[in-house]
Amino acid sequence: MTEQPPPAEYRIEDLAHLSGATVRTIRAYQDRGLLPRPERRGRANVYGEPHLTRLRQIAGLLDRGYTLASIKELLQAWDAGLDLGGVLGLVAEIDGPWTDEEPSRLSRTELDAAFGGTSDETAIAEAVALGVLERVPGRDDEFLVPSPQELAVAAELHSAGVPLRAISGHLREVRGQVEHIAARFLDFTTEHVFQPFLDHPPTGAEAAEAAALVRRLRPLAQQTIDAELARAMRTLATRYLRHHLSDARPAETRKPTEGVAAVEPVSAPRPETDPAAVCEEVLLPADAVRAVRALVGPENAAAFIAAAAHREVQARRMDTLAAGGSRPAPSGGTGPASAGGRRPAPAGAAAGTAGGRRADGLSAEEDDQGHPDGRP
Repeated sequence: MTEQPPPAEYRIEDLAHLSGATVRTIRAYQDRGLLPRPERRGRANVYGEPHLTRLRQIAGLLDRGYTLASIKELLQAWDAGLDLGGVLGLVAEIDGPWTDEEPSRLSRTELDAAFGGTSDETAIAEAVALGVLERVPGRDDEFLVPSPQELAVAAELHSAGVPLRAISGHLREVRGQVEHIAARFLDFTTEHVFQPFLDHPPTGAEAAEAAALVRRLRPLAQQTIDAELARAMRTLATRYLRHHLSDARPAETRKPTEGVAAVEPVSAPRPETDPAAVCEEVLLPADAVRAVRALVGPENAAAFIAAAAHREVQARRMDTLAAGGSRPAPSGGTGPASAGGRRPAPAGAAAGTAGGRRADGLSAEEDDQGHPDGRP
């Protein structure tokens, strides 16, 4: 019968050398309950293969991003008979690529050519710091490109005239915002999908189910962002175009913008007596528009202002006729004043007549409800 070799035994210094950990780290793991206590023989502590195996497991989990607290829970679950392999499979699924894009390599000559043929050491250092480029050890003339698509975007922006430093600053800003969105997506899926797997050490079957869910949900984050970014770009690009087209008009054709707000045309039937009448955009003081909106609601503001103006015109026309004038006031003007002086505005037609309100017709609370530029 073949004799089995005696189990390996190590002093703490030998264990530290074989595992790559320091003596101090091994003792700290013992104090935290991550590593079993050694066997005591006289005045010496003796460690065995289980201690070396455990130290290597801890090092592997630390490399995967686990904290010591979570490692302790996993190891306790494993000691209790649960399948640690399933959990590590879940970790591998999460650590896997979240994009179909393949990294590529780029020579220094190709990199310079992509950015106009000039070499910029500061820009390259910035790209390396951002992770857009990675240096290849031992090869100063070659770079690893984790995302060729991201680098291609930068090259296209530069060819369109954007300075390299502006591109780097823009990427830093976008990255911070995207990381916030990613964190929100993880919080959302954790709350509604993965919470049942997190309140206890998962079994092998639970870990496999969670890994399958990760595979299903992985593309959803990018698809959501793609759709929402396309919607936002379409909406904002249209606004930007309108704004800049308005700014590009000759100065004499522009409408004043300070202290006034545009009133939308009133969609009312054309008067039968004037078949050629058309709707026209009119500018009014912003505080007056807010007062009217607070009085009759945003949906009725344009109609109310039009009705009030029409009533004022009719009243002034009647004053002119009563005073013996031979010519009625033009429909688009104010007409001459009556003999007794200018006719006061009808009640409700001007802001500030409602009881208990400020001079502009709003309480402090209602003033906050209007659109900041005063549009109805």
